Amino acid sequence: MSEQNEKITLIDEEGIEHNFTVIDFVEIEDRSYAVLLPEVDPEAGAVIFKIELDENGEEILLDIEDDEEFEEVVRVLEGDDEE
Repeated sequence: MSEQNEKITLIDEEGIEHNFTVIDFVEIEDRSYAVLLPEVDPEAGAVIFKIELDENGEEILLDIEDDEEFEEVVRVLEGDDEE
């Protein structure tokens, strides 16, 4: 995952494919995040996923389950971070 505006397809738990455009990457301390815009309904807004490595060293995207972590990413994206 290195280029912005590239297209990626994610497969959900039910095996349904969802196409996205990568619009940004964010690094906060030692964590990385991808900001994706769904192709089906871009007006609904972008989604943010945490980037981690699986057991094979491959990048995977995970939901951000911690509200404080999510809010921190949004602050950085909006340029309101204090770092």
